[in-house]
Amino acid sequence: MGKRDEDDTSAWSDLQVVTFKPKDLGPEDVELAITHCGVCGSDIHVLKQHWGNTGDKPVIVGHEIVGKVTHVGERVKSVRPGDRVGIGGGLDSCRECRACAAGYENYCPRLVITPNAAHYDGVSTQGGFATGARAHESFVFPIPDGVESRHAASMMCGGLTVFSPLRLYACGPGRKVGVLGIGGVGHYAILFAKAMGAEVYAFTRGTAKAADAREMGADHVVDTTAEGWWEPYNLTLDIIISTIDRLAPGMTLPDILGMLFVHGKFVAVGLPPLDEPLPPVHPFMLGKNGSSLSGTLVGSKSDAQTMLQLAADKHVVPWIEELPMSQAKVALEDLCAVLGDASSGLRSRPMLYDNITD
Repeated sequence: MGKRDEDDTSAWSDLQVVTFKPKDLGPEDVELAITHCGVCGSDIHVLKQHWGNTGDKPVIVGHEIVGKVTHVGERVKSVRPGDRVGIGGGLDSCRECRACAAGYENYCPRLVITPNAAHYDGVSTQGGFATGARAHESFVFPIPDGVESRHAASMMCGGLTVFSPLRLYACGPGRKVGVLGIGGVGHYAILFAKAMGAEVYAFTRGTAKAADAREMGADHVVDTTAEGWWEPYNLTLDIIISTIDRLAPGMTLPDILGMLFVHGKFVAVGLPPLDEPLPPVHPFMLGKNGSSLSGTLVGSKSDAQTMLQLAADKHVVPWIEELPMSQAKVALEDLCAVLGDASSGLRSRPMLYDNITD
């Protein structure tokens, strides 16, 4: 579903049923029939053109895709027709650069992203609010039997985006992980950090979601509206996963970075509109504890397979809300309303992931 007037962003959720031409199925490509697709805040950013103009072509969002393989190219080895698989924010890469050779295909300079881009043959990419999808084998992730399709869908972006840095920075027993923002992505950060054995600190505005955060696995819940809320945690956290895309009143980067232990990592996951950057960083903020600023772009196939196996082994189950595809507009608008509340600090319920099913 997609397409709206090129210049009228007020109609961002006015979806239409459209047809589109997929890319040709290459020798290393996989085609799947889509059964589930998560609804992510990035979909709203694309539809509202926060990250660039979408032009006058149909735009089909959705990049948390799960389905069953229907066709494979002759050189595909990792999946076969009938397998359950997922696709996330990427569809292809050059497979020749240093990043691809090192297993970081998600950081390829020529990464083909799932919505609102183009394949190497010039055909427009389309997302998961559709009946089918095609992607290169390296961006198609087999799903273990222990993970339900409806649970795997939002893991393809929301889960993978936080799991990747947790894995990279050695989250595990003895590590202390802070999670800023307990929304859809934040709840995954809690679930996975806890499943990996870390001590988890959840930072949230107010107390409305404290019980939910503890149920997800947080060992500590901190109200960021309290006076000096950061002070007890100076030089404490090994990793901070920040899912917020703007600083709320009472939050400053020096205070947040000061909570990191020596050589701790601050990982920016929340992505704001291009014209709403975070405040500037001064080197003094980093020098006091030798901390580092980091970002993340979804995750590699290796990250995805490790994440899915962890979910199967540790029974990681996301908090989701399911809707039929006919209510895609409702799902998008509901998520937008929750995100809007989050930016003003007024959210009164947990942000759940919506799943669109066929």
